[in-house]
Amino acid sequence: MSERVAAIPFTKEMKETHTLLFPNMLTTHFQILRNILRSYGFRIEVLMNEGPGVVEQGLRYVHNDTCYPALLTIGQMIDALKSGRYDVDHVALLMTQTGGGCRASNYAYLLRKALRDAGLGQVPVVTINLSSLESNPGFRITIPMLRRMLAALAYGDMLMLLSNQTRPYEVTSGETDALVESWIERTSRWFNGNEGFSLKQVTRHYQEMVAEFSAIERHAVPKVKVGIVGEIYAKYSPLANNGLERFLRDEGCEVMVPGVMQFLLYAIDMPMEDTRLYGGSRFSQQATHVIFNYLTWFETELIQAVKRDGSFVAPASYAHLKQIVTPFIGNGCKMGEGWLLTAEMIELTEAGYGNIVCAQPFGCLPNHIVGKGMMGALRKAYPQANIVAIDYDPGATKVNQENRIKLMLSIARENLHKNG
Repeated sequence: MSERVAAIPFTKEMKETHTLLFPNMLTTHFQILRNILRSYGFRIEVLMNEGPGVVEQGLRYVHNDTCYPALLTIGQMIDALKSGRYDVDHVALLMTQTGGGCRASNYAYLLRKALRDAGLGQVPVVTINLSSLESNPGFRITIPMLRRMLAALAYGDMLMLLSNQTRPYEVTSGETDALVESWIERTSRWFNGNEGFSLKQVTRHYQEMVAEFSAIERHAVPKVKVGIVGEIYAKYSPLANNGLERFLRDEGCEVMVPGVMQFLLYAIDMPMEDTRLYGGSRFSQQATHVIFNYLTWFETELIQAVKRDGSFVAPASYAHLKQIVTPFIGNGCKMGEGWLLTAEMIELTEAGYGNIVCAQPFGCLPNHIVGKGMMGALRKAYPQANIVAIDYDPGATKVNQENRIKLMLSIARENLHKNG
């Protein structure tokens, strides 16, 4: 067995001297989160480095049997540290840590081992987690900070939803992206001024967002509508899925990607589901209930704001997702994305986005079971579902991945033409 790599704490003094780096996953959401952390005095950057060097570093320092998201995120961080852009004695790495039952719970250990093997063992690793796995004196999430971060994710979901339904049809190219950037700047400025994250304020800004995107002039032309589901990193990260959203837009499609708030609700709800299924103390989960209800409020207001305008397709509620999936899979199936992934495919199909790409890291057993493993049952229940599972790993070529997606799109275009 390999020796355990000791964790180097991120101290209070390091907050003044070190730059925090963290891998990109949700570009819009993470820009807002970055700005929040900067307002709290952290020096922080979102890593955007891509290319073969990232995969090479991941393969060099992480065993290739390890899940692809771990290999990529670790490879991206080490590639950045070796780029010469940073003082490696005054830098720290920030990453989320699920604490769930899959390999993702080993990210922090794998990263520290990789840093040691790369001669960068002095670099601290800071984890954001829901399971009290680790603590760092120089990085503590306070209640005011948490409220801003949750609101940032809520705003990010709304911006992602509205921009994806506007960008393919805009008359003036670039208008949608400019509006997204404007909202990133506005939300960040509000947070810095101690505003914009209360429930009442978020409700008002949701309505303003919908109105401004609705005002963008659009062509009324039919397009193939494609949904994206999968393992959370492969679903969202352009690095992991080889720019899947951009590729689909270039193919003339409208893309729908379920919001990250659904996954947060799922992650918070599953420990409560354990208590419902297997017993345990409900009293100990009171704080969890509070956060769950808080996030549910954000979700409800987002759905209502979109439906009230009538110009866009609104997402389904988490409660509805949990209900529609029960004929197919139990709510106790919660490793990785669990039953939520299956539910998202059902939701997308019912909403008119039945052409679905399921992005899955090769060898991710939970994802294959609740993704590829459920496709037969879903096609039987929803004959219009046109689903393709795409594996992402270091050995998979972008050309082969895109060719398989193009085959799915050819069927989608035939159906679009047939249905008028």
